[in-house]
Amino acid sequence: MRLVSGTRVLALVCASAWIILPATADRAAAQPASPPAPSASPAAPAQDIHIGYLANRRPAPPIYDYEDDPADVGIAGARIAMKDNATTGRLVGQTYALDESILDKGQSPVDAAKALVDKGAGLIVADLPADELLAVSDALKGRDATILNIGAEDDRLRNADCRANIDHFAPSRQMLTDALAQFLSAQRWRNVFMVVGLDPADTLYAEAMRRSVKKFGLKLTGDKPWTFGPLARQRADGPIRADAFIFTRGVDADMIVVADEAGNFGDFVQYHTAEPKLIGGTQGLTPATWSRVLDAWGSAQLQNRFVRTNKRPMRPLDYQAWTAIRAIGEAATRAHSASAKEIGAYMLRQDFEIAAFKGVPVSLRTWDRQLRQPILLVQPKMLVSLSPQTGFLHPITPLDSLGSDEPESGCKIRSGGNP
Repeated sequence: MRLVSGTRVLALVCASAWIILPATADRAAAQPASPPAPSASPAAPAQDIHIGYLANRRPAPPIYDYEDDPADVGIAGARIAMKDNATTGRLVGQTYALDESILDKGQSPVDAAKALVDKGAGLIVADLPADELLAVSDALKGRDATILNIGAEDDRLRNADCRANIDHFAPSRQMLTDALAQFLSAQRWRNVFMVVGLDPADTLYAEAMRRSVKKFGLKLTGDKPWTFGPLARQRADGPIRADAFIFTRGVDADMIVVADEAGNFGDFVQYHTAEPKLIGGTQGLTPATWSRVLDAWGSAQLQNRFVRTNKRPMRPLDYQAWTAIRAIGEAATRAHSASAKEIGAYMLRQDFEIAAFKGVPVSLRTWDRQLRQPILLVQPKMLVSLSPQTGFLHPITPLDSLGSDEPESGCKIRSGGNP
């Protein structure tokens, strides 16, 4: 969806039972409200909702890096959401507690997760790599526990390696690349040249982008590995930089898409191409769940509260943690339960949704436990667009045009094929 101004947003009106995307910024800023929460009985005992937060400690960068993640990234968003939950909880007789388990190198996430559940924290917000996340999931199988993944974007976690006790509040890479590919298709910029880093994560991003190119009818005119090292982190000029400049000579593309999740070269490619070229992907025009440039749909309220508390802008991981814990709060309020099993089940109801400062309510898909949500397309100082784009329809919701839709998903949770 292309944004024309700060107060105008195009509307997507679908026929019959199809969903309607936000019509105006004023309407969206009000944030769609869920059905009224049931009032707590004066005689009902207080319900204590115990939430765990599990993550590996981030090491300090070896050299100055102004873009490096702060030490409290993720957990800072969780703490803001806990305050929001506590406000509602006071009205319905519920209290919230957050047990933070930040692991040093060598500590076992499986042991830490078991300890959290033993202490009553059956709802675990996890920022872990895919393999560690799966190990925790398998260790907690059969227990009253739900894991809310806020960090791992691996598409396999929503397909062959999906688990019935993991809900995904981080987007999949496929959702991110689909959002970019939709935008390119809507702009009629159909020729894509891709440059892929050598890290395993770059390979996964590139694989997702190739699927998106095919899905939305784009043309991949070139696909090359980046072999010049981390030029975006180097300061001196030299022969390697000259070679990298020649690397893009003769490229036939409307956009060069870079797959560089570590930020080693993507920013260098901008303004160092042989001919003027747009850059997108992990750098340049970037798909993301959140950005400091977002101020529409009432999001400035959340941005301001976060900055006042943490003295820095909110990052995507902070937002994903905030969304996960707010979902717990909404489900606990409406189910009027402190049980991790009941709260987890309520979040999967078809009528469950939460306001997320993106103009439309967001909800979990039942077939792969992925949060369906709009994806921002941003440059460093401006929101450029929002996907799903106008005209990309879907029989249930246009949000399901981003990522693996149910017919193409390899996840068999709902049919009993996955643990």
